Amino acid sequence: MVTRTPAPAYQATKGSPLDIDENFYTTISSTNARKCIESFEIPIRSGKAFNVPKGYVCRISTKHGPQVGDLNLWARDNPRERFWASRTRQLHRSHVTTFDRLWSCLPYLRPMCTIIGDTLAGYSDDVGSRVHDLLGTRCDPYVNQMLSGKAFDFHCHSNLTRAILPFGLTEFDVHDVLNVFQMTGLNKDGKYYMEPCPAKPGDYFEFFAEIDLLCALSTCPGGDLSAWGWGKDSGADDMLGCCRPLTVEVFKLTDSSLLDGWEPPQPASYAGVHGIAMPVFQQ
Repeated sequence: MVTRTPAPAYQATKGSPLDIDENFYTTISSTNARKCIESFEIPIRSGKAFNVPKGYVCRISTKHGPQVGDLNLWARDNPRERFWASRTRQLHRSHVTTFDRLWSCLPYLRPMCTIIGDTLAGYSDDVGSRVHDLLGTRCDPYVNQMLSGKAFDFHCHSNLTRAILPFGLTEFDVHDVLNVFQMTGLNKDGKYYMEPCPAKPGDYFEFFAEIDLLCALSTCPGGDLSAWGWGKDSGADDMLGCCRPLTVEVFKLTDSSLLDGWEPPQPASYAGVHGIAMPVFQQ
């Protein structure tokens, strides 16, 4: 049987906005000229918001073993500009990895960060599942109660909501996430599925902040998703043993020459007229 591989709709042609300087980001990733300015653990079934200044590096790691994390991003000084999961999925792929970028929503449309380190890059299982998922979104108490009839306050949507309250944001600011370390795919019927997280102690996901960022990360209440399920015989208590903390570290580059030639990306240049014209008044 002959199979055909369709061409991607969006291609990183030479010199296009999707064509990045891999040598620059590899140098940033590999340098020892960095200083950790903040380090913390996010407890199980919890969330935390934190700043990552432009030109800094953030690492999320599974020091205690496999655990899924749900990540939201906002422009620090303008939370209306936030991560756009579906456009990122179109511009790059359904499961992002090194040298992919996380893009912001309209009308801004610019890279918020660039992934520069991923110890699970290229990972796939026997059915083609991949890691760092953009196909799905955060778990939430509304779907949970609709499907199970049970109320539970520590889904990722709720964890992210609590995390951003001190920054003046609310539930309405929580948006579609990047599911870090989550392994997923589409089955032969095009239906979404989730597999157990393959991360091991010490695995990490690292990104370079292209603009000043407010980030929020939730430790998924499903943990590594090895016991995930719906129905009367499944629930939050069954998954508790699969939950582990996630570690976050923020690094400042101590050699300013590493950023020579780099500039934070500007918002999209489209004027936003949308075909609207002022009427012509005649006297």
